[in-house]
Amino acid sequence: MANLGGKTLLITGASRGIGLAIALRAARDGANVAIAAKSAVPNPKLPGTIHSAAEAVQAAGGQALAIRCDIREEEQVQAAVAATVERFGGLDILVNNASAIWLRGTLDTPIKRFDLMQQVNARGSFLCAQQALPHLLKSDNPHILTLAPPPSLDPRWWGPHLGYTLAKMGMSFVTLGLAAEFGPRGVAVNALWPRTVIATDALNMIPGVDPARCRRPEIMAEAAHAVLTTPARELTGRFLIDEAVLRERGVDDFSHYAVDPGKRLLPDLFLDDPELGGGWSR
Repeated sequence: MANLGGKTLLITGASRGIGLAIALRAARDGANVAIAAKSAVPNPKLPGTIHSAAEAVQAAGGQALAIRCDIREEEQVQAAVAATVERFGGLDILVNNASAIWLRGTLDTPIKRFDLMQQVNARGSFLCAQQALPHLLKSDNPHILTLAPPPSLDPRWWGPHLGYTLAKMGMSFVTLGLAAEFGPRGVAVNALWPRTVIATDALNMIPGVDPARCRRPEIMAEAAHAVLTTPARELTGRFLIDEAVLRERGVDDFSHYAVDPGKRLLPDLFLDDPELGGGWSR
């Protein structure tokens, strides 16, 4: 399968950043994209809404459906899946992109923030998959792709920001379990994580990170596209890294993805990368 033309994707948190980049890459193939996110009105700190994302998808050549959806709410997720299927006639791909982040220690993590991360990250990914799977099982090439890191029990990722690590690893373990359960039924379930920190608007809310040392979201979009166009039974249960995915497909020049090609890249959380320095943590 060379492209996503005619395929239907439901992407959570796709009003901006990596989710939007994945949506636009699919749109260039002529895909149908349901944009499911909470951002229905502009936010001065985080530009982009479901409506502006839908307009961009259509301008890129795809069909779009803007859905206001808080993935913590079961009824809203049910409604989002139902609206997608009603509009486009089915569902082929779920991208679990929505995520909440708070990079602080235990004593500096309000319990409301802790709860938000667990509800959006692990529980939200589980809920979206649960509601999407009855439709994905009818697709001829169904995929669930979750933006989550390879599972790790390394204490250096747990000590500095326990709440976030627990929530993000929760997404990883949801991926592991779904792959074991539904891989044999023909649904590809994989996780994708960036080798480097990705420059998004949300990054501006985290002090101490130099965007010039990051890559642009388009590298994740290209890697996601490569995964989602692979036959489902040939690639499942994997924890994939964006650069490695593209290298396997013959890409060897990544300079155009860098915000500033002249600066040393910042490795992302949860990764051991001797070349880039072994992983970033505030």
